[in-house]
Amino acid sequence: MLITWAVVPTCLPLVRRRCHVCAADRFRASGKFRVNANHKVLDAWLLVLCTGCGDTAKLTIFERAHVRSVRPALLDRLHRNDLALVPELLQDPVLQHRNRVSLDWEGAWRLDTGGSDHLEQEVVDVSVRFAARIPVRPVRLIADACGLSRAEVERLIVEGKVVSAIRLTGKVSGDFTFTLKR
Repeated sequence: MLITWAVVPTCLPLVRRRCHVCAADRFRASGKFRVNANHKVLDAWLLVLCTGCGDTAKLTIFERAHVRSVRPALLDRLHRNDLALVPELLQDPVLQHRNRVSLDWEGAWRLDTGGSDHLEQEVVDVSVRFAARIPVRPVRLIADACGLSRAEVERLIVEGKVVSAIRLTGKVSGDFTFTLKR
């Protein structure tokens, strides 16, 4: 029996970055963009607000880009402060690397299992799908969905009752499958 679980975001993640005003280490996306033009070059930033003091910081989207190199649709979305663009940009690894930030997904996602009917089965094949690149420990997902402790899940892995092609003890942020044997 194949069951599909989904890891879906419930809200935007916080941005890990140190505030130069109050030394807090988390920012939240404001949903606003700033675009600056200087002759034929453009700069664009995503504005983020410190969770401690509310100070504004800028995450660089592009810098000194020639006007013709920026897609018109992207530029239009930046000018309109398109809220759907915010999660796309926050999850962009290039933007994270350029700005030396990472995302804090704590409390910003949920696991949809489709019910607990699978718990009575002897052997269950589970396909876990991610709606966004959310780093999660598979042991935590299995423990939460099956009502087990993490130590019990780790014991099941050692005993060979939870089997997967990927390593289940680290963090993953991409789709994977595993088999649970009771």
